[in-house]
Amino acid sequence: MQTINLTVSQAIIKFIENQFVEIDGKHELFIQGIFGIFGHGNVAGIGEAIKNSKTQIKFIQGFNEQGMVHAATAFAKQKNRQQAMACTTSVGPGALNMITAAATATINRIPVLLLPGDTFACRQPDPVLQQLEVAHDATLSVNDSFKTICKYWDKITRPEQIMSSLINAFRVLVDPVDTGAVVICLPQDVQTQKYDFPIDYFKRRLLKINKPQPGILEIDEAANILQAAKRPLIVAGGGVHYSDGTSELSNFASRFKIPVCETQAGKSSLLHSHEMNVGTLGVFGSTAANILAKDADLILAMGTRFTDFTTASKTVFQNKSVKIINLNINTFDAIKLDSLSLIGDAKLSLLSLTKALSSLKFNATDEYITKVNKLKREWFDEVNRVFETSSTNKLCQTNVVGALNNFVGPNDIVVCASGSLPGDMMRLWRSKGINTFHLEYGFSCMGYEVAGGLGAKLASPKSEVYVVVGDGAFLMLHTELLTSLAQKQKINIILFNNNGFQCIRNLQTSLGEESFGNEFINEKPVDFVALAKSLGANAFFAKDISAFKNSLAKAKKSNISTLIQVDVDKNSMSKGYETFWRVDAVNENNNAREKLKEARVY
Repeated sequence: MQTINLTVSQAIIKFIENQFVEIDGKHELFIQGIFGIFGHGNVAGIGEAIKNSKTQIKFIQGFNEQGMVHAATAFAKQKNRQQAMACTTSVGPGALNMITAAATATINRIPVLLLPGDTFACRQPDPVLQQLEVAHDATLSVNDSFKTICKYWDKITRPEQIMSSLINAFRVLVDPVDTGAVVICLPQDVQTQKYDFPIDYFKRRLLKINKPQPGILEIDEAANILQAAKRPLIVAGGGVHYSDGTSELSNFASRFKIPVCETQAGKSSLLHSHEMNVGTLGVFGSTAANILAKDADLILAMGTRFTDFTTASKTVFQNKSVKIINLNINTFDAIKLDSLSLIGDAKLSLLSLTKALSSLKFNATDEYITKVNKLKREWFDEVNRVFETSSTNKLCQTNVVGALNNFVGPNDIVVCASGSLPGDMMRLWRSKGINTFHLEYGFSCMGYEVAGGLGAKLASPKSEVYVVVGDGAFLMLHTELLTSLAQKQKINIILFNNNGFQCIRNLQTSLGEESFGNEFINEKPVDFVALAKSLGANAFFAKDISAFKNSLAKAKKSNISTLIQVDVDKNSMSKGYETFWRVDAVNENNNAREKLKEARVY
């Protein structure tokens, strides 16, 4: 057996650069880049290996460990999980800074490879800098904290262990059912240890992203249930994007005249202009989608986790005889709401369902189509009204969203994650292109936005990327703006400044409480324009809609990242339509308690 003498770190890089996937008939590297911040726990190991390798994999210097994992997550999400990135950090706080972002990746079912440094496996220098000592278990380190939020975890204590570990890591990374954060902990001494690795281990591999298809019997059963429905409704989730099934969904909905509503991860799986698109469902839903959902006798769910925002805390489907067909690649998700489970890839399943329904000659009734069109027109008019309505001297949040929506092109991408903005973006945004609406709402992680914008730009370099973020989330984490400048990856940040965590203040006051702890106490308001300029970005302050439109035009012409600050009224976000969200507050009104009686309890 031929061998090659490498350090563990060198072996990791050599292995990663030989893992490929097939995209549109071409073989492409699966791991496209490595974000890194170096410290004593990884600079001599992984740092040396990256620097001295001749790899095609791009190294990207991060400025915050959480931020760079968010960027890696957004990259993989925008790539529909067909490609991913890795992140390397030092020991202790550098490693732990990745945990929030690792949870964000796992909850959203997005692949990311994390390579945190760890303390010495030999234990001879213990306790070293940044080491946690656990008196009852000498094997523990802070990196054990990742176990609760990752899909695969390992700690390499001998050089040869890295071989099986990497094989398993990539098994999980390309698994459409069970992907998420993958963590391989690397003690700083083991990183630099050499071993005679078999040369064959580093052969070029073509990874398979499996796409299972439901059986004929399951498809036939689902088709028969669909054919009997009088008021069917499709719920399109993120699985439609990840299966590359958007065209199949469009054709299916048009052919059989079934209305489609979208979830947070599923939005932009259809164009806003699609004849059967009735908007988004649930707490952030349109009147059209939520009214249709209440009365639907058949729900065909595709690739959704059925979160509480999608189901309005399980109150959105109110027809007592409603049947739910849950098409999902993940059995855990497919059984939710006591559904008929259809286990399989969304694209392949839609093709099979199309064939089965065609043989049954199914079409929705004229009466139902008339109702759908009426609700769509009413919702379109309502969005126009909200976009244009302004009741204060200050800018309204919804006006700014409307102006941005009118400005963007069909290939432009919007990124959002937290606060009241996801509600306005979900309800009101009209998607002009497929896979152009990038919302992280599995975890709704404050601080994802700017880093997520960088990741989306890296994934789609020809697109203009617009980060929609509130002042609270921006202040929490914005340092990857600097990374975007250093990497010459232009992003546009639309900063909605309402001087606080006003989304939660609104929730607080709506539950009968006085405002407390959510509005910022600033003797002098934050100058976000000056902050952005100090980092080297372009920045503008827009005092009104006209100035905002002018700033957008200037930002588009710019070749560097740009921030536009808009000060908006704290009460100017849109309200919920035909919906409910369970919070359980002391002062909750009787209406909320009555709503709980409508919830499906499983």
